[in-house]
This record gives sequence, C-alpha cells and structure tokens, in this order.
Amino acid sequence: MTFTKTKLKSGLRLITVPMKGAKTVTVLAAALAGSKYENKSINGISHFLEHMMFKGTEKRPSTLAIAEELDSIGGEYNAFTGKEWTGYYAKADSRHFDLILDVISDIFLHSKLDSEEIEREKLVILEEMNMYQDTPIKYIDDLLEELLYGDQPHGWKVIGEAETVKAITRQKMRQYFQERYTAENTVVIVAGDVNQIQNSKFKSKNYISKLKTIFSSIQQGGSSIEDKVIERQSVPQVKVHYKKTDQTHLAMALRAYRASHKDLPALKLLSIILGGNMSSRLFINIRERQGLCYYISSNVEAYKDCGYLLIKAGVDNNRTLKAVKLILKELRQIRDQGIAKSEFKRAKDFIRGKLALSLETSDELAFWVGGQEMMLSRIKTPEQKLLEFERVNINQIKKIAQEIIQNQRLNLAVIGPYKTRDKFVKILNL
Repeated sequence: MTFTKTKLKSGLRLITVPMKGAKTVTVLAAALAGSKYENKSINGISHFLEHMMFKGTEKRPSTLAIAEELDSIGGEYNAFTGKEWTGYYAKADSRHFDLILDVISDIFLHSKLDSEEIEREKLVILEEMNMYQDTPIKYIDDLLEELLYGDQPHGWKVIGEAETVKAITRQKMRQYFQERYTAENTVVIVAGDVNQIQNSKFKSKNYISKLKTIFSSIQQGGSSIEDKVIERQSVPQVKVHYKKTDQTHLAMALRAYRASHKDLPALKLLSIILGGNMSSRLFINIRERQGLCYYISSNVEAYKDCGYLLIKAGVDNNRTLKAVKLILKELRQIRDQGIAKSEFKRAKDFIRGKLALSLETSDELAFWVGGQEMMLSRIKTPEQKLLEFERVNINQIKKIAQEIIQNQRLNLAVIGPYKTRDKFVKILNL
C-alpha cells in the first residue's frame, strides 16, 4: 500500500490512497469528535451532531435531497461516532468521484443544523437508545466501559443519556461544532481508483488542489483539549444489569494497553489464541466441549491512552457461573502455562490472512488509514503492521499474559436475571 499525506497550513490533513484494480472510490471526512471531548452536560452531542449533518445544507436542503443524489448513483454512504472520532463517508463507482466529494464536503462544512430538525431528531435518538437497551449483545459494551472508566468521558455512553440529549439546543450544537470540526481536527481521505479520479473534471493530477480549494472554508482554531483517562483499580470489579433475558450476556475485561503501546501486537496475538476464531481455546473448550454458549470471543480495544483485552459471551442462564469459572480457568492456564508453538504460528497466519481480507475494498482501506491517522497521527502500511506481528516472539506472549491477567485488572459486566452481583464477586479471582 502506498499513500500521499498532505498537511495544509491550516492544519487540515488530506490523504490519498490508490488501490490497484479498484473500480470504486471512497471519500471519508473525519473529525476528532466523540464522548472523549464532551462534558457531562452535553454527553451525546457528538453522536447527535452526526445525525444532524444529514438533515440538509443550503445546496441540498433536506435529508431526501442528500439521499436521492447518492442513491441515484448506487452509492453507499453513512456516518459513525465513537469515543474518540467521528467519520462521514460515501463510496461509489469512481466515475462519480466529483459527486460524492461534493456531497461529503457539503454536509461536513455547510450543514444547517435546523432547530426544528434538532427537536424532531431527539425522538429518533431516544428510540435508538431504547433499541440498544433492548439489544444486550450491544448494550453490554456500554456497561463494561462504565465499569472500567466510571464517571469520566470514556465511561459515558457515546449516544448520551436521555436527559442530556433532550437538553441539547442548536446553540450548544453550533458551539460544539465550532470547537471540534476545525482544520486541525479534520482528516479527509480519498481511497480507491485514483487513476479514474485523475480523469475527472478536476483534471489529471490536480485533484489535490481541488480538495484544498473545497475545504479552504473550514474553520480554524477551536478546542484541542482532551482529558486523559484515569484508571484506578486494586481488586476485581463487577457490574450487573438486571433484565429478564433468555440468555445471560457477559463482558469480561482486563485493563491493558493504549493504541500506541509497543506490546499491542503481542496482545492481539494472545487474543486470537484465546478467543479470536473458531479454533481458539475459548470457542473449543466452552462452546464446543461444554455447550455453554452460542457466541464467545475475545478482542482487543485500544484507545489513545487506555485499552483492554475483552472477552464476550452469551451463555445459558442456569450455567452462567460455570461459564465464568471456565473463562477464568482459561485465563489462568494461558498465563501460567503459556502457549504452544503451533498455536503461536496459527495466530500469525490467521492475522496475516484477516488483514488481507479486511482491505479488499476502497471503504475498508479508507477506514484503515483514517483510524490510524485520527488515533495516532501517523499511518503504518499493512506491510509494516505485518512486520510488527512477525517480530513478536513466544516469550513476549508469555510476558504480557503474566502482566495483564491479574485481579487488579479484572472486570466483569453482566446482563441477565440477576438482582445482585454477590455470586459473581465470590468467584471472580485469577
């Protein structure tokens, strides 16, 4: 993979990523906006603003006007908000690059944020909240991060709370927009069939200049303040959310590494061995041999200044304690006995294959580049990333397992028919 990164005097970053053989192009505009940058009174405003950016501009006065234009070319388009950044993208046949660039830049720079639309959209977001709360496999993620980070931005829900969303006004939204959607906080990525782009009306190699012109009106200054995550823990922690469910959903986390940590590649390999695929220890020993669950997996979450190893499962209500005990047993075993060379090799082969599959399309490539730039302000190619995994040795896996699989890092969130956490507290021990 090759890419070109251009940083303008304003601070705006423009990145182009050519993709050999692609027939599509993706335009992604991203801003450093998320619950990390909110205060308690406006929690949820980043996500709310993302919704409002599709409600109309002067040029395209309604949601329908935006949608019809992109639908007419068969384009794919959407947006997303996380704890640390927000992105808006459109993907289409590369012949339509001019159009998707115009639409994405228009909503990013010129959204009206109409007061009546804001009030109407509050109802939509409240229903979205209800949907998440009725979807335990998703809601468990929010509960876990509340447990991990408490009453600080990383512990708040990205969607916010009902009372904070209801209190958001156009004035508050405009102020937040002006603070966060600035040149210094923005990255624009074009990925895919760059050769076709060069033959667009922007003329040969001049589309970078056109991007500069289009985004020249972006505001400068604004807020660059971000609070560091504070982590304090000395014993295992448990959070239980009572709900009449046919299946218990649990999320177990071990505090681990931030996105830039040197041991993150080794942690990801450990996660693959533990529960990253259908031949992993957790899947075989807890699902296949015990029949305790339908889904079980492990993953790594890594933010700018915090992170954790995550295990999620949906288990039989009547055998939840047994499932938790078995997960803890697997953690102790991998910490105390290490891993086999064959497992280690399979994990490296697995990650090599998954990386290739994950970058097959222009939008996936845009997200790959955008995520790195937003989180770390630097981009590593897939080849560089693979080299990091190749450099990991089996002793590093053992070292980090011994480091992070400890009681003072252990957290468990549970959704199910449980009114107290007492039973879980008694067994939560590494």
